[in-house]
Order: sequence, then structure tokens, then C-alpha cells
Amino acid sequence: MAKGIKKITRKLLKSHFASKIMGYLVYFYTLLVGYTTRWKKYKIKEFYELWDKEESIIIIIWHGRATMIPFFWNKKHPLNALVSVHNDGMLMAHLLQNYGLKIIGGSTTFQAQKAAIELLSTIKEKNETIAIIPDGPIGPSMKMNLSPLYFAQKSGKPIVGITYSTQRAHIFKKSWDDMMFPYPFNKGILNFTKPFYIPKDATEKELEKYRQEIETALRTISINADVELGRAPVLPGSKIKKKKNSLKN
Repeated sequence: MAKGIKKITRKLLKSHFASKIMGYLVYFYTLLVGYTTRWKKYKIKEFYELWDKEESIIIIIWHGRATMIPFFWNKKHPLNALVSVHNDGMLMAHLLQNYGLKIIGGSTTFQAQKAAIELLSTIKEKNETIAIIPDGPIGPSMKMNLSPLYFAQKSGKPIVGITYSTQRAHIFKKSWDDMMFPYPFNKGILNFTKPFYIPKDATEKELEKYRQEIETALRTISINADVELGRAPVLPGSKIKKKKNSLKN
């Protein structure tokens, strides 16, 4: 039964129309969760003050904790998200578009060069914010790749990590990202890392040090949010998403 439902879901996700409808459903569900949850928001004022000052920044979010983040966007500045536009990646694209985000198609493995050029142009020339999932599209979860650092280095803009947790949520343990699916009428926490600026002359060795520091900071606030809410913390994973005919974000 479960396998049959999963198979049907995958077929539906390959349909642009079906993924669009599902995108609307997930959008309204996240609104329900967002408005019925009592959120404790750490550093949100400082985050938006930084965004106002810089005009554009680089936002990073773990793949497993991306669903609710658009709910907190104040829409004062444009926001562009890197999303794979293959199969189930379209579901996330439609969700983000319903919130008003602009979509940059691609990922760190699919159409990477095209996506990188567009991302750099967006933040450097258009002076608009970009959002990247640094452990996508295949994991391991909470393991950051270097791509956000290159954009920060070339643009001079800071990297800020965002995370959330809710007291009651289903964790998809069979997925590589341990995705958190929060329930309505809940308690939640939203938190941000400090801004990280990457020097233009940073060496590869120095970039790796920055990468580790940012990764640790985003992991820490994610785990701490879980613990503060009294739930078992979702820890960094070691699984990698199995490759299929197409890569998904």
C-alpha cells in the first residue's frame, strides 16, 4: 500500500500541473502552521537590520528545515532561491513562488555553471538576496558545501544561516535530509547565525576554515532549537540521496 502511494506520488510530481496544485496545498499548509504556532524568534530584528544595511545578503538553510522559512520573509527586499526544477524540485519551486520568491533553476550538481552565473549576477549586479541550500541536493544532511562562500567572496556580501524547529513534528527518517514536517497549533523557534564575511583574498585553506565555522554555527542553532523545545535533536546525517535519472533539490 505504502509503496503504491509513493509510486503514485512520484508520477504526480513529474506532472507540472500536479506539482503546481501540490505547491498550493503545501503553501496553505505552511500558512496554517505559521499562524497557529507560537514562535520564539531569536535575532530576527538584527537579521532584518543587516538586510536593510547590506541590501542583499546570502541566506543558507538546511534542506531538512527549508519548508517554513519563507513564512518569515517580510518581502521588503527581493529574494531569489536556487531550486532544482526537475520533478519533485518543482514542488518546492511552486511553494516558493506562492510566497513571492524568484526562482533560479539549477543546483550544485545540475546546471551548476548556469546557476552559478545567475546567482552571482543576482547578488552582485542586481543587488538582490540569494538563498541557497548548502547540503543539497543529495547530502549528507547538515554538511555544508563551499558554494555559498564563493559567492560571498566575490560579492563582498555576508552569509547568514537560518533555521527553525517545532515542538511537534514528523521527521522523515527514511529520507537523506531527515526533513522536519511541523504540525499546526504548535510551539516553535526561529533562529539565525551571525553574519559571516569572506575576505576576497581568502585562500582555499582559509575558505575551508570558514566553511567549517559556518557549518558548525548553523548546526548548533538547529540542534539547540530542538533541545530547547524538548524534542530529540535532529543530528547531522551520513546518507546521500540515491541518484536516479534526474537530480532533485
